[in-house]
Amino acid sequence: MGTLPVVNWIPGGRQAPWYDTVITGWLSGSLIVLGGGIVLAMLTRGWSPPTHGLSRIARSSASRPSRTGWLLAGAAFALYALMAHAAFDGVPLHLDELAQVAQARVFASGRLWMETGPYPEFRSALHFLDDHGRWYSQFPPGWPALLAVGVWLHATWLIAPALGAVSVAAFWGIARRACDAPVALAAALLFAVTPFIVFMSASHMNHVGALCFSLLAALMLCRLDDGLRFAAGVGLAIGAMATIRPLDAAAFGLPAALWIAWRVVTRPVRWRELVASGMGVAVMLGVLLWYNARTTGTATLFAYDALWGPGHGLGFHTPPWGEPHTPARGLELLSLYFLRLQTYLFESPFPSLLLAAAGLAFGAHAGPVVRYWLASGALLVAGYWAYWHDGFYLGPRFLYLLVPGLVLATVDGVRTLSAKLSPGLWRNSGMWTLGLAAGMAIVVNAPARFAQYRAGLSLMRQDPTRPARELGVRGALILVRESWGAQLVPRLWALGVSRPLTEALYGRTDACVLEAGVRDLELRGIRGPAAVAALLPLMKDSLRLERSQWSPDASERVLPGHGYDATCRRRILEDRAGFTVFLPVLARDDGGNTYVRDLHARDSVLLSRHAGRTLFLLRSDGPAADAALVLEPVRLDSLRAEWALK
Repeated sequence: MGTLPVVNWIPGGRQAPWYDTVITGWLSGSLIVLGGGIVLAMLTRGWSPPTHGLSRIARSSASRPSRTGWLLAGAAFALYALMAHAAFDGVPLHLDELAQVAQARVFASGRLWMETGPYPEFRSALHFLDDHGRWYSQFPPGWPALLAVGVWLHATWLIAPALGAVSVAAFWGIARRACDAPVALAAALLFAVTPFIVFMSASHMNHVGALCFSLLAALMLCRLDDGLRFAAGVGLAIGAMATIRPLDAAAFGLPAALWIAWRVVTRPVRWRELVASGMGVAVMLGVLLWYNARTTGTATLFAYDALWGPGHGLGFHTPPWGEPHTPARGLELLSLYFLRLQTYLFESPFPSLLLAAAGLAFGAHAGPVVRYWLASGALLVAGYWAYWHDGFYLGPRFLYLLVPGLVLATVDGVRTLSAKLSPGLWRNSGMWTLGLAAGMAIVVNAPARFAQYRAGLSLMRQDPTRPARELGVRGALILVRESWGAQLVPRLWALGVSRPLTEALYGRTDACVLEAGVRDLELRGIRGPAAVAALLPLMKDSLRLERSQWSPDASERVLPGHGYDATCRRRILEDRAGFTVFLPVLARDDGGNTYVRDLHARDSVLLSRHAGRTLFLLRSDGPAADAALVLEPVRLDSLRAEWALK
């Protein structure tokens, strides 16, 4: 399934329209490096690479493992930190990153949640709960807690590079116990510079923390004979994973428990290892359950389930949005994940999993760590087969924890194929081919991916607090102008409409019709089930809707032939004049100002609570995605005059 377009063979679902382009690139890339490898082998006939010198380096690294681990970790940290700024400007860009950095700021202030007051719509965000005046993220607390250290240091962008460096050191510790010195060193070096690892370790994504703790758990599993503290460490590491990504923790925790249990079966005196590891897990799970109880009110109810409903979880059912999740749709998603992994893992000119498959099929290393990673990987894949969301950012991120095993299998595959090729021309051709493939990945493919990331999400890169700092503004109330559609969504939430139903209403209703319905309910003070009942009929023309051609925000829907009133025309003109995004504000230091979403006439209920503050409006200077942010002073009397026109 990794190279075949299974997703394109299942009718009525997702597709990979880019597959033909990708397969053409693999074929041409393979021909280039293979042909070049044969030519270079013929030109260098009689010459052999300095394998003895490389072997000496590998043995030296194995004889001083701690020093090697520090060197690898230090170099990896420098690379990832550099990439964090070069590719991502050192700021969170993805919605998940922004939400967890915002929650980290809450934790850093010594609280579990923020108080929102009676009007949460002014600071509501997609991945946050507005829970009876409390505002907190849908994500488990582990990763925001780690990012909170970065908030205290004024450098959240250093947390993922630091944990990525720890992952490299842990991987080296595992590899040198599972393989001989040359394979271990080669695997550790490859792991450190694998493009998927490099880019993810430069981000703010929580997958980096999950991978780090999974590798620490695997390393301590390898050292169970060295004392009970390592058994306890396994439990703590798996438990820490659960506070970040519970599904990933379950996939890696169950095989770890079976590993330790098998040791007890073969030698019952080791029962203390089972107890120690269980206590380690219990400590971290206790923290997680306590956090759930303090936020959602129920220890076993996660915030994302409280926000989106039971359809958010695993299983084949109707998710919060989109089509029903079925086993066939799960297979489509897995096919997409592995097709993407073939490219994003190594950025090689041929499928990235080709050598890993050879290593798994013919390699010599089938020790306990490899078996553990195989079992955990199978459970991880099964888990995401039953999960409805397409996890794609910087690559197929749901499969990120498979990378250590794939790297080790890849190096083993190279060695296995080298041993199977006859000495001389064929073996040298193979080595030159791999060298050219690595060169193409480093010189061509990875830089192209870097350029793609560097140019993306320009609106999220802007610092919304910079204009106020540059003007020396402090203590002000700053209204952040979002697009008309982005304003409608939190207003629906404030009426008591659930997140899934809001998605449906927004996507299936003319924006002006929705504006009129929401405004009427706000004026009459109607919320909850009564508001929902009034809004549902607005979707009756959903099949006739088109994407808006009037606003730069194409997510807004238009009903052909439906006239717009003065308010709706005004909103369109404001969209064209320029808008920004509110969520990045929540992930930044506010500089002593109060930032709220601009909701026009609705602002009146908020301004009375901030009487006497200087008012400003923050918006983009034009509709272009990279337009500069501008901060404009606003007079209260002019606002009231405008509201009177509506």
